[in-house]
Amino acid sequence: MTANGRTQSFRAARDFLLAHRDDYTAAYEGFRWPRPAEFNWALDWFDRIARGNDRTALHIVEEDGLETRISFEEMRRRSDRAALWLRAQGVRAGDRIVVMLGNQAELWETALAAMKLRAVVIPATPLLGPLDLADRVERGRAAHVIVRAGDAAKFAEVPGDYTRIAVGGAPEGWLAYEDAGTGLGTEAPGAPDPAFVPDGPTLADDPLMLYFTSGTTARPKLVQHTHTTYPIGHLSTMYWIGLIPGDVHLNISSPGWAKHAWSNLFAPWNAEATVFVYNYTRFDAARLMAEMDRCAVTTFCAPPTVWRMLIQADLTQLSTPPREAVAAGEPLNPEVIEHVRRAWGVTIRDGFGQTETSVQVANTPGQPLKTGSMGRPSPGFAVTLLDPVTGQPGDEGEICLDLSGPSGRPVGLMTGYEGDEERTAEVTAGGYYRTGDIGARDADGYITYVGRADDVFKASDYKISPFELESALLEHEAVAEAAVVPAPDPLRLAVPKAYVVLAEGWEPGPETAKVLFAHSRAVLAPYKRVRRLEFAELPKTVSGKIRRIELRERTLRGDGVEFHEETS
Repeated sequence: MTANGRTQSFRAARDFLLAHRDDYTAAYEGFRWPRPAEFNWALDWFDRIARGNDRTALHIVEEDGLETRISFEEMRRRSDRAALWLRAQGVRAGDRIVVMLGNQAELWETALAAMKLRAVVIPATPLLGPLDLADRVERGRAAHVIVRAGDAAKFAEVPGDYTRIAVGGAPEGWLAYEDAGTGLGTEAPGAPDPAFVPDGPTLADDPLMLYFTSGTTARPKLVQHTHTTYPIGHLSTMYWIGLIPGDVHLNISSPGWAKHAWSNLFAPWNAEATVFVYNYTRFDAARLMAEMDRCAVTTFCAPPTVWRMLIQADLTQLSTPPREAVAAGEPLNPEVIEHVRRAWGVTIRDGFGQTETSVQVANTPGQPLKTGSMGRPSPGFAVTLLDPVTGQPGDEGEICLDLSGPSGRPVGLMTGYEGDEERTAEVTAGGYYRTGDIGARDADGYITYVGRADDVFKASDYKISPFELESALLEHEAVAEAAVVPAPDPLRLAVPKAYVVLAEGWEPGPETAKVLFAHSRAVLAPYKRVRRLEFAELPKTVSGKIRRIELRERTLRGDGVEFHEETS
């Protein structure tokens, strides 16, 4: 297939989803993944939609009011220059590059440049310290690192023979990224654009990205994605968000995590939409909404933590709400969805995916929503619920992707865990990819999230979903955040214990505990209600996910001041 043929095949699949954005049945039944033998998203898609295109591709607003606007054509030229410069520094096809940048233009430039060079990107959040970085360099077999100058000192403790490139001023011994001359106006007057020519074809299954998972229960796994699994796979993410050409899309996510690539790179540019970023150091709901109004944001994605903070503010300050609003990362609690619906007239739609995949299950635009449900399988994904014990399909079980059905292996699925063939074989055994998450499907095909397989527990022989109990607690005005884990009990085997972060204006102590126990009794069945409670900050990964394993260990140790329902 020629380069033009690859572009047209991708466009046809993209346009099919756009044409059926409000017709889930037609989209699900009619969509077919493009499966080219060769594909390079930066060259075969981005450069082709960017050439001569003066619409804004990237719009960044800083906290101090400074703004960066880069058109599609400018981004094409910048990434070409970056690719040529990186090639001159020794970056070759197959080389691994740790990229640890913030939300700055160079992040998008280097992502496209690496694709053009067929190098492999290892995204890293700037929050990482030397120990985590040493692990990424060693296990990722990194040959190069590109980091903000302010983070360069962290690598003094990271051994290895790798090229060191700094953005924003180069310390001694580092190369200055500014020498790449990616900014427009850096060329000599009248000089022609530098011509980037790829040094070989990009095979569809060539590696493109290596992601370290957030490590909520164990050592982070290294997830491998190719030039198709994320770039083409995120057509499902585009469909879930409801993106269309010309949209201005705001996704609140930190660089270095998979969700940033999902919705700050592939999904919006698959749709030919603008990526909008508001760079804040401290969350300010009023300022965020003011920037959304000023910059005409049409589609908005945020994690549950941000949505919970937003509803503490006056949402009516946003005079023009986004057309589409979605949440991902963890299931969103129903009371938050209802609060936003009343204020904005917009319903937040959940989507479910992992670092290992694009969006597998989602509430898509224009479809009836069911409270608590995360929707139906995305176009291109055949989802089966397998009983964790018997392995038989049913209406409740582990959320699994059918790898051998009529549609074949979904494109939006990783190739496996780098350097861990045993783990890869385990999660793909029997012709299914096993997510490790439990769900329940109703008669209409809607799937409700129950919890991580490791988090669901039994109390008095009843199965308990921590997420359900947490959602119930969050309905009370006193609760800002909550996490539920099992606490040992001699009679019931285990009872639900809640760790609670209180909302402003509430004080930890026996009186507040008594109020929350009463709320639990009022809204939950007797076998589900919270029996123990502790007021404490929730331990989280650097990506913001709750580390329940730490809470379970803390519960077993008996740390902290614990309140019991029986005495409240």
